[in-house]
Amino acid sequence: MDNHIPDISDKGLHGRAFAPYPSRRSVVHSTNGIVSCTQPLAAQAGLRILQAGGNAADAVIAVASCLNVTEPTSTGIGGDAFCLFYNASTKKIHGLNASGRSPAALTLERALADIPAAERSQDRIPMTHVHSVTVPGAASAWCDTVERFGSGKFTLREVLADAIRLAEDGYPVSEVTATNWALGVERLVGASPNSGEMLIDGRAPREGEVIRLSNLAKVYRELGEKGRKGFYEGWVAEALVEVLKSRGGVMELEDLKKMGEVGSEETEAVGLVYERTGLKLWEHAPNGQGIVALMALGILESLQERGVVPDIGKEGSHAHNSAEYLHAIIESLKIAFADGHWFIADPAHSKVPTEGLLDKGYLAARSKLFDPSVATKTPAHGSPALCSSDTVYFTVVDGQGNAASFINSNYAGFGSAIIPKGCGFTLQNRGSGFSLSAGHPNVLAPSKRPYHTIIPALITDAKTGELHTAFGVMGGYMQPQGHVQVFLNTCVWGMSVQQALDAPRICVGGGYDPSHPLVQIEEGISEETVEKLRNLGHNVVVVTGWSRGVFGRGQVIRVKHCPDGKRILSAGSDLRGDGHAVGY
Repeated sequence: MDNHIPDISDKGLHGRAFAPYPSRRSVVHSTNGIVSCTQPLAAQAGLRILQAGGNAADAVIAVASCLNVTEPTSTGIGGDAFCLFYNASTKKIHGLNASGRSPAALTLERALADIPAAERSQDRIPMTHVHSVTVPGAASAWCDTVERFGSGKFTLREVLADAIRLAEDGYPVSEVTATNWALGVERLVGASPNSGEMLIDGRAPREGEVIRLSNLAKVYRELGEKGRKGFYEGWVAEALVEVLKSRGGVMELEDLKKMGEVGSEETEAVGLVYERTGLKLWEHAPNGQGIVALMALGILESLQERGVVPDIGKEGSHAHNSAEYLHAIIESLKIAFADGHWFIADPAHSKVPTEGLLDKGYLAARSKLFDPSVATKTPAHGSPALCSSDTVYFTVVDGQGNAASFINSNYAGFGSAIIPKGCGFTLQNRGSGFSLSAGHPNVLAPSKRPYHTIIPALITDAKTGELHTAFGVMGGYMQPQGHVQVFLNTCVWGMSVQQALDAPRICVGGGYDPSHPLVQIEEGISEETVEKLRNLGHNVVVVTGWSRGVFGRGQVIRVKHCPDGKRILSAGSDLRGDGHAVGY
């Protein structure tokens, strides 16, 4: 889920007392294949594909489709997706960008005319406005991942079989999903006349209660039989356009058909070597925000090279999650976000200076904005040309060493909450990621992709190219922040994959605005650290209970390459979610 979970009392939504996120989890190890995701039923679907001879690409789409059924509060076929696929035989990383575009008829002028100025929070399209709906890309990603990277042993219909069964027969809703579903009822009811397709007698399903999404199963069958045409043309596309136009939207069948014909875009991943580890962190190229994580790490390493910050994890360095350590991370992230929020845009419309933003000289110059003694105000973006965003993340590694790092999102919880009649899924509100400021690189324009928060990641050995880790942390602008913290936890501090996820995290910014001066600190970080951060000038709030959803839900799979050629796969799954890791 890409949104922040509101405060909820210590009594459950249905009057039951509970302790949020109390579980202890152990690392899961296997050799033949492993799946880590936010929902056990979806994890089992991926595992069944692996056991039947499928590869990581086949399995990850089985997981994606099941998560739409079991966790529709966070993800689905009405949203977007990104994939990084590691091919073990070639040691090559393939990027797949399945983020959809704005309608061809949606101009900046039209949006400004239709949206009152008082409703344009942060000069963006409101998340509940029909113009926030962009063309869904997930269906394209599901088809293309299986077709381009799959084993060839399974048809798309076979990969979707478990999701179809769960949607038709029903399944008992898990705890975190039930909580988020209840929080979204009002939005579902208000967004379209079709809310009953995803409710039970006008209410959310309760934890452990069975819900059936039979209309969603029909959509899956259409996709399985006809491929991309089954979603982007025909009755599904017509229902989608009809519900949007009934609310004043401007999307046309041609917008959808174009996505179906072109499919997902294959892209080159971008990476940065963190020299102190000999490892390379890979992220998806813009219009995704993965470059923010790379920049923050580069700035942090520059601070260590210049001696401004002691070598992290070494003797004499700042302790893990100490005020000094977190201050360096917070400030590095603030500097990286300042650039990201200006430069990240659709590269087909605006030149994104990716190479310049990752240039070590540029990052060293930006690191000079850091003051070890005080929190800085939000910095302005730099000029790299002068130097030589409710989501589910999940990952699969198969027995051959191939890995699929995959993320699928509606954006805010239930996205726009608009349900096309007879389809059983909600449409995303990813268009809220556009700027409404003329002249901004990310300004809204027809048939354009917005700044995107969802980012999958991979880590490889910088010298050999061998896969080290597949991982991700979901949660809006928390995602690059989570990537930085989990990377350091695993690759610098030497934590196990589960420890790296369990460790309390920080989040710079408030709501959907990383430039907000708020710094959110997860319970479990010491009171002494919190007080020292406040003394440095940070506007700190300690987040407890269910509100800890702001820190995202991560999944990690690490690969150990043995001398005899075997691989040991070790996985962790975030305690802030319902899921787990399974292997065989």
